[in-house]
Amino acid sequence: MSGSGVPAAEFEVEEVLLAAQSAIGGQQGSVPDMLQVLAPDGTMADGLTAEIAGEVVDFAPYLAATDAAHLRSLYRDMSLIRRFDQESTALQRQGQLALWVPLTGQEAAQIGSGRALQPQDYAFPTYREHGVALTRGVELADILRLFRGVTNGGWDPRERNFHLYTLVLAAQSLHAVGYAMGIQRDQLADPSLPQAASVAYFGDGASSEGDIHESMVFAASFDAPVVFFCQNNQWAISVPAAVQARVPLARRAEGYGFPGVRVDGNDVVAVEAVTRWALDRARSGKGPVLIEAYTYRMSAHTTADDPTKYRLSGDEQAWQPRDPLVRLEAHLRAQELADDAFFDELAAEARAMATALRDAVLSMTVPDLESRFAAVYAEPHPLVQEELRFFQQYEAGFADEGKHA
Repeated sequence: MSGSGVPAAEFEVEEVLLAAQSAIGGQQGSVPDMLQVLAPDGTMADGLTAEIAGEVVDFAPYLAATDAAHLRSLYRDMSLIRRFDQESTALQRQGQLALWVPLTGQEAAQIGSGRALQPQDYAFPTYREHGVALTRGVELADILRLFRGVTNGGWDPRERNFHLYTLVLAAQSLHAVGYAMGIQRDQLADPSLPQAASVAYFGDGASSEGDIHESMVFAASFDAPVVFFCQNNQWAISVPAAVQARVPLARRAEGYGFPGVRVDGNDVVAVEAVTRWALDRARSGKGPVLIEAYTYRMSAHTTADDPTKYRLSGDEQAWQPRDPLVRLEAHLRAQELADDAFFDELAAEARAMATALRDAVLSMTVPDLESRFAAVYAEPHPLVQEELRFFQQYEAGFADEGKHA
């Protein structure tokens, strides 16, 4: 606090640093009540059992840890999406994208949860769920159309049951609950429809938004088939999670009357199993679940952010040994489930993907002015037409440099 008793800024520097140091201390040791199957050194537990909301849950039916082909496919997805992230960051730095939102460090949380979804389920992302988009079959180049500024969307969400990115924090949680309540009513009208659920993705920063509270109240009141998936990457831009919440975020579910689970967000095997269980529970009519995937944002919040201004130098170093790709690779190699040929072929695939992605971005063209105005309403609107004529006249007022060269 300043001398006047009024904070000099949103948070005093000392408070933020102390909270960050406290968080790092917890990261270096064990995290209470965090479910884990694949340890950072690559060793795999035989199973996973936990008491959740007074019920002992055996996750064995939801684990695919013994399927070598499945484990390799999880590693492939994580590897490709990390290379996608690196290429997208490079494109932004070279001026080809207006902005980029990195995900490095959160691959396991996204790939594991995304692979748990069934085709009839519907995912509502924020603006960082590139890994989930990959698992839903969204063309990665379509994601970059949004960040290049040549579209307001990028893909048809109805084709993949993957909603458009939401840039307004926590707004998608309300959409997810509303959609889940729609699922309930559709199934009442037609019981032959397949059981389905929705997933609301959000971060630890968004968990402090009022929309999250409202959506959880509605979800609990109606036992809506929705899973709230919080990627706690430790930082809400420059504010550490320890400043926002004095208890694990998963425990917030208790206040709404439904289960909350904290899972190691860098353990793709555990994330997939826990999400499968939560979705199965939601689809069967038992109501919502909150999953807190405890992970870490290894890069900046966006490419417009400089994390060195607020993050301690030892923070990232403390998380490096928990890298989700490193631990799964260690397991695959130790158990002889993948050899050098597999990793070499995957690296070549990633390079080819990056090249194709770059070519796709550089070939993207800006839509003409008329098409932008035509997308505002389904039918022509007199006010929009008036504004279009104004901008056309405005553009016509500029000299054509080619004609006067």
